[in-house]
Amino acid sequence: MIGKKQKEVKDKTEKKQKKKFALTEKKSIDIAFNILAIFCIALFSMAIVQKSFQNDTFYTIKIGQLIRQNGIDYLDHFSWHDNLPYMYPHWLYDVIISLIYDFMGGFTGIYISTLILSACLGIVIFIANKKISKNQLISFFLTIAQMYLLGDYIAARAQLVTFILFVLTIIFIEKFLEKPKKRYAIALIIIPIIIANVHSAVFPFYFVLYLPYIGEYIIRVLSDAHLAHKIYQRFLKYQINSTNKKLKNVDKSKVSQYQKKLAMYTKKIEESNVNFDKSIIRQNDRRKNPYKIKLERNDNVLKLIVIMCICFLTGLLTPIKDMPYTYTLRIMKGNTTSNISEHLPLTLINYKDLMMFFAITFFGITFTKIKIKLRDLFFIGGLTLLAFMSRRQVSMLVLFGGMSLTRMISDFVDMYDKKGTEEFMQYVTTMYGECLLILFIFAISYCVYKPNIGASYVSEASYPVKASEWIKENLDYENIKIFNDYNYGSYMLYEDIPVFIDSRCDLYTPEFNGTYNKEKKKYEGKDIFTDYIDTSSISKYYENVFEKYEITHVITKSNSKLNMLVSRDKNYKKIYSDSNFIIYERNIANKEANN
Repeated sequence: MIGKKQKEVKDKTEKKQKKKFALTEKKSIDIAFNILAIFCIALFSMAIVQKSFQNDTFYTIKIGQLIRQNGIDYLDHFSWHDNLPYMYPHWLYDVIISLIYDFMGGFTGIYISTLILSACLGIVIFIANKKISKNQLISFFLTIAQMYLLGDYIAARAQLVTFILFVLTIIFIEKFLEKPKKRYAIALIIIPIIIANVHSAVFPFYFVLYLPYIGEYIIRVLSDAHLAHKIYQRFLKYQINSTNKKLKNVDKSKVSQYQKKLAMYTKKIEESNVNFDKSIIRQNDRRKNPYKIKLERNDNVLKLIVIMCICFLTGLLTPIKDMPYTYTLRIMKGNTTSNISEHLPLTLINYKDLMMFFAITFFGITFTKIKIKLRDLFFIGGLTLLAFMSRRQVSMLVLFGGMSLTRMISDFVDMYDKKGTEEFMQYVTTMYGECLLILFIFAISYCVYKPNIGASYVSEASYPVKASEWIKENLDYENIKIFNDYNYGSYMLYEDIPVFIDSRCDLYTPEFNGTYNKEKKKYEGKDIFTDYIDTSSISKYYENVFEKYEITHVITKSNSKLNMLVSRDKNYKKIYSDSNFIIYERNIANKEANN
């Protein structure tokens, strides 16, 4: 008997040791895979960064240098238009980039900083996906896919920093809903302060990230309130009270009639309560095993709403006045969103990768047994609507819709082959598996990076590099009025050449450089942007615009529509040309003589 008990104790001890060993082994595999995943994601994320800079980077450098010298004076100093107001919407990012440029290697320093930020973005997306889906393997592969789709948006621009901050917001919201600790709340309050100063234009979007959680909570609370049942019960009780009052003053001949009504209403209340109890049981069963949509309730959302309200005031903690609150409204009232490519509506056929995302999501929701959280449905649906309204929001759909898709795929894998995931992770974390995965990621990273080999930071096909040098050497560039294109105005600005327009589109619209007329209900100011669009697209006679602004010189691309007309005009003299750009001198005296 004693030997039997000793054997049972020994068996229990062995089971505990095996379980403890299994947990230790799983933990070591998880840690090893996390390290491997972060390394591979960082490698791929850096590979997708384009070496050639986008136009915004050039004015960012100059504005940052200006702020460091003169502070924020709310005036433009880089176009030749007089007294244009400028609010410096991403002043902090401009300052940081200018410091990197001046003290950390010029363009090379900026490129390296973009590589680091891109790697950080990939890593925080992986952490967010892992937090949401609880599946490291699926999170890893989906993060690689998301970074690939974000490739066109990864550049030395303020939006790269805000991508990171937005993903961190999701991480902290998820953590706060699990355990409402102060450190998560503080982080959620600090993030919008940084956004208001780094990229004030996207400040309102910070609050959009809260809406799916709040919407899910409100719908669950309304569902738990059972309003229809309560309203019906109150109606019946009102009818009973009303009937009782009438019964006191009614003729004896009608007493039985009213008593029957009372009995009927009382019976209906009892039936309603019975049906309600049954419906509660059915509702609880559905929530335990919903058909498609999981409707969860987390009362920590109430605390999250308080944090969101506090965060709304953080837009005041910036030197650029009310820009975090008004920038988006002003830009939507103007016509820049209908003329700048990244603001135009999405044409789905041109985004085949995005079509695949929609196909997988639709297939997962329709033809599998996986359940989708209501908040995920809100994220995917709301961001899809925004993406179709503006191509720029495709990046947000990839970021946050991708996180919801990660959760769906993880649930699918766990449902059908959970052991397969664990076995694959065990294999990948072996020395042989690690080498294979690193080689695989290195190979695709090389294929993505290959176009950068031999590329320069400034593309001479896109920006007037040689033409700008010629202007500075041969023209009194500080006193001329040169008409230039929107896309390369920022580079000319970087070269200290005063410009007609550059990619700071807000600066050149009445909504930002004018004042609001209450009687006419519109902004009145200089509509330089519209004049540029009309001139460059040949929808307005170029000479009328040039005369209005007293243009002295014109720089244009050799294949532009404007060049096709100006090259035939006797009042314009070609004074410079290279393989990409042409400069004309406008002969004002000759024009006046002909008139």
